[in-house]
Amino acid sequence: MKIAQVAPLMESVPPKLYGGTERIVFYLTEELIRQGHEVTLFASGDSRTSATLVAGSRMALRLSEDRQDPLLQHLLMLEKLRDRYEDFDVIHFHMDLLQFPFLRSLNCPSVTTLHGRLDGPGISPFYREFNEAQLVTISRSQRRSLPDEAQASLVYHGLPQDLLHYGKGQGGYLAFLGRISPEKGPADAIAIALAAGLPLKIAAKIDKVDADFWRDVVKPLVDKNASIEFVGEISEREKGEFLGNASALLFPIDWPEPFGLVMIEAMACGTPIIAYPMGSVPEIVEEGRSGYIVGSREAAVAAVERLDEIDRRVVRQCFDHRFTATRMSADYLKLYAKLTRPKGVNGHVYGPPLAVADRRPDLRSELAL
Repeated sequence: MKIAQVAPLMESVPPKLYGGTERIVFYLTEELIRQGHEVTLFASGDSRTSATLVAGSRMALRLSEDRQDPLLQHLLMLEKLRDRYEDFDVIHFHMDLLQFPFLRSLNCPSVTTLHGRLDGPGISPFYREFNEAQLVTISRSQRRSLPDEAQASLVYHGLPQDLLHYGKGQGGYLAFLGRISPEKGPADAIAIALAAGLPLKIAAKIDKVDADFWRDVVKPLVDKNASIEFVGEISEREKGEFLGNASALLFPIDWPEPFGLVMIEAMACGTPIIAYPMGSVPEIVEEGRSGYIVGSREAAVAAVERLDEIDRRVVRQCFDHRFTATRMSADYLKLYAKLTRPKGVNGHVYGPPLAVADRRPDLRSELAL
């Protein structure tokens, strides 16, 4: 199958540091190529890929010193795609919104994975207008923000099975990995670690928009407590050691997390998760098997005291059963196949509905197109 993958341009594929969307695009692209498919990747020019790369910008826009307008760069990339859309059996977008008016002028099967939050003002009317678009949500929680008319399938993210390895958690610390922002809960993570009497290592990106929050709220807590260490933004190759040596990952989020890639990264290392029940968390964390879902700081501290009840080998098994790139690509290939089937006289696609490859028995569903 000839497949186009279209990534956002803010980060390279894969990202050099932080960047969940581009990381998933990379894993999916490489797995599809491994299985023998012909993939063309539309992404920033500094991306590293086994696919044929079509550069939408010279380099990732977040790191560029050219201060290029992101809107203009994405529109130019879409124009490059328009020039050769007939080369592909299916086009898979990982961008937010720009492609939907553009798609109405193309006669090519396409699908868009929605990677961000969908509960903002105006989102529902937008997807009600473009209700012919084929969408993929990355959790049931994320899907609830879409109008009923939206044609949305469910595909959970996945990581290469050999990317991160099992760790024994012998570092004696708790971990926080992600981004310094109020909704990610770094202040709660610090409070939990202090109350539990364990060191906390924070590996996180600080966006400009969150600089005041870091300066006024988080940094004073780090400076005041010797047991709290701010590591900074870490690379992919550093994650295995960071997570694998941790006793647990703290994930005290305060927003409707669409997926939470760090949770399955921790699971791949055998590291249990202690998380608040927001967004996708109840779908990802299996209570008592891959971690604990808690409703307060106090409950999180109590969960830290129960970490010895969780077998880290079982945590890794939860990852292997549900969150590998092989499973993710299989789900997408079933979807691509359905999108490219001949249509009947009423526009209906021939063939039976497709089941999401979700091994957890209480989370069965279908790809509803």
